[in-house]
Amino acid sequence: MSRDLTADRFATLTFERKVAAPVATLYAAWTSPAARAVWAAPTPAVTVEFLESDARVGGREVSLCKVAGQPDIRVEAGWLDLVPDARSVGYEVVSQEGERKSAALVTADFNGDGEQSRVAVTVQLASLAEDMAEGYRQGFTAGVANLGAVAERTILFHRVIKAPVPVVWGAWMNADSLPKWWGPEGFSCRTSRIDLREGGEWVFDMIAPDGTVFPNHHKYGAVIPEARLDYTLHWGENGPKHADAWASFDDLDGATRVTLGMVMATAQEYHDAKGFGAVELGLQTLGKLARTVGAE
Repeated sequence: MSRDLTADRFATLTFERKVAAPVATLYAAWTSPAARAVWAAPTPAVTVEFLESDARVGGREVSLCKVAGQPDIRVEAGWLDLVPDARSVGYEVVSQEGERKSAALVTADFNGDGEQSRVAVTVQLASLAEDMAEGYRQGFTAGVANLGAVAERTILFHRVIKAPVPVVWGAWMNADSLPKWWGPEGFSCRTSRIDLREGGEWVFDMIAPDGTVFPNHHKYGAVIPEARLDYTLHWGENGPKHADAWASFDDLDGATRVTLGMVMATAQEYHDAKGFGAVELGLQTLGKLARTVGAE
């Protein structure tokens, strides 16, 4: 006799987390694909592979959750509403071996004060093939905890540049211009090779005003023209990764809001970066970008 799922087919689940980070940083860690890729796996035994990731209203995210010895779990999600630093609403459909297991509406509410913030996630779940509530409880409990840890080691800063998005994007994604403006005031770049496309890389040295050389290697992930690029930062060619980063470009009535985010690999790297003034140096870099496009 088949089990009647009527009683346990539907569930409303809630998850909350207080985070030692500004609300804008927490919101960015929740929505930015580069950050989501860092915290998405609930445990080290799970690998999450992102096939699509477009964090805009109407955009879609498709991922595969992989566990050794088990069939992949496919998660197709979409963004229905995004209110920066306040709320996101989306859906997700989970399937395995072609069978739909569940569908859910996921709402995340954010608030904060200074360096402290909070996220409250509500999942309205419909189990389609079996009772999925306990799996969701375990997955979201771990995921929200991971999210908090990632937000607490994320560096985020912005600059509004008085030039259209295509112009700013063009200055960033041009192999001739990027090395000329990249880096804080007084720094220069010496490029070994550069390929600014998805799957490409930039191997270069950052040279400080006193002549100190800092080897760098950027490896590019998703590149969505005039919207977003994701990349990882490494200490020298194929060296240890020290951050997962992204840059996004938003139109503001003909100006461009550039957001640069970096999830540092460890809490210690985060504190080291903050200690040597990573935000101030990053803003200097965006200032040089603004001058390059004639917007300062």
